[in-house]
Amino acid sequence: MNDSPISPASSAAALRQRLAELAGAAAPDPGAVREAVEVLLDLLERGEVRAAWPDEEGRWQVAAWVKSGLILGFRHGQVVSMPAAGPLHFRDKDLFPVQSAERLAGVRIVPGGSAVRRGAHVGSGAVLMPPCYINMGAWVGSGAMIDSHALVGSCAQIGAGVHLSAGAQIGGVLEPPGAMPVIVEDGAFIGGLSALVEGVRVRREAVIGAGVVLTASTPVYDLQAEQVLRAGADGVLEIPERAVVVPGSRPVGGRWAREQGLSASAALIVKRRDAGTDARAALEEALR
Repeated sequence: MNDSPISPASSAAALRQRLAELAGAAAPDPGAVREAVEVLLDLLERGEVRAAWPDEEGRWQVAAWVKSGLILGFRHGQVVSMPAAGPLHFRDKDLFPVQSAERLAGVRIVPGGSAVRRGAHVGSGAVLMPPCYINMGAWVGSGAMIDSHALVGSCAQIGAGVHLSAGAQIGGVLEPPGAMPVIVEDGAFIGGLSALVEGVRVRREAVIGAGVVLTASTPVYDLQAEQVLRAGADGVLEIPERAVVVPGSRPVGGRWAREQGLSASAALIVKRRDAGTDARAALEEALR
């Protein structure tokens, strides 16, 4: 194994090789693991590597090695006490503390208990309303609004200018390393108390209405196109650009279910964004 030190400016290729060597070793040196994982976390925070990224044609690729590196940090990290302000006290893996405000230059963090975990990237101009939480490996683009009680799970990708409304839940996908994380592309609006979990991709400027829950197994009924959207061969459910999705219901099959008047929840695309939708979903610049 190459024992030369890894500098903060190390290339992603060199770091990827080192992490693979450490993960494959029967008993890797703890100091070498810590060094490599710390470099990975720094690169993630600076946005120089990502857990997933779009290529030139807009197709998303997964960096499985990044997620494997985070898992390596968990495997070899130590649980330590992490004092916080006032009476609060935490115990967690020592490689993944909460980032200090100094590491989040250009980000507005409103007082009230929000946390950005080590290894997450938050772009300049983003606004974090309290209390919200951004987990390791996540990417939050510039100018995004993460509202109160919103969660950005591990390795989730949130684009520029996205608004995650109060209580919105973006699921984390750390394992298996090759699994596609939840992706919300630039300019999308995610309504309050909605949830996007493993295997969901929301394309640019789409609107997910309040209370909509989407998973890879959720059928989405496009009322305009008169078709049902389902996850593709890659296991990803994709919401089209500028689609407006609202909660609805559909009847449940079977005689007894009909007799009981039962129905199941459904996600409905009712239209594409128009000027009125844009006005309602726009981020208010005065609040920045």
